[in-house]
Amino acid sequence: MWKCVVMSNFRDLPINQLQFYATAPYTCSYLSNRLARSQVATPSHKIDASIYSDLVQVGFRRSGAFTYRPICDSCSACVPVRIDTENYKPSRSQKRVITRHAHLTNDIVDLKNSAEHYDLYLKYQSARHSGGGMDQDSREQYRHFLLQSNVETKLVEFRDSNTVVAVSIIDILEDGLSSVYTFFDTENKSASYGTYSICWQIDLCKEMGLKYLYLGYWIKESKKMSYKTHFHPLQGLIQDRWIPLESL
Repeated sequence: MWKCVVMSNFRDLPINQLQFYATAPYTCSYLSNRLARSQVATPSHKIDASIYSDLVQVGFRRSGAFTYRPICDSCSACVPVRIDTENYKPSRSQKRVITRHAHLTNDIVDLKNSAEHYDLYLKYQSARHSGGGMDQDSREQYRHFLLQSNVETKLVEFRDSNTVVAVSIIDILEDGLSSVYTFFDTENKSASYGTYSICWQIDLCKEMGLKYLYLGYWIKESKKMSYKTHFHPLQGLIQDRWIPLESL
């Protein structure tokens, strides 16, 4: 069920050809005993790279062909966050991760459907999100989730010798990169592929002259999202303003 919502803070954005709809309440995926609602921008085929960049700056995010942001009735726990890559300095532990994984090779390619990637995705979901439903995703569900995009999106393969150990999906924005999703080999307990992927994406932002790496949403009460606060300086979008997360 949907209803149209007029958003006054969009009046300065070049997106007057879009409509914004609110979903019916649904069970929150992150906080127990909570209901969530999302605002969805449509039609998706009119959301090009420029418009999507504007939407990300005001808190939207992409999942497949859907561009959305949380608009929960009685909760504001989801905070859009981004890393200021120009001023980022890796911590000592992040420096160790970078050194430990320096032997990995990477390829930046267009979105592609790969059996090797899909197998790694299912193993990752089973290990990290068992019982959440995504560990049972079909090839078609996987494709809709990660391989559908109307904006400029790249897939990054990280390989150890000839084996893919991590895959990152990234959107290229006007002022940064958006880290859409990363999945990786969880069986290597000495590896920190998730952290390494973020460090690598920060370096890519710097190489491309892009100021920010957008990490989606951060929820203080969610342990699964706590890793995002390990990267500094981190900014959060609060009341339509990006401010240092440390001040929240």
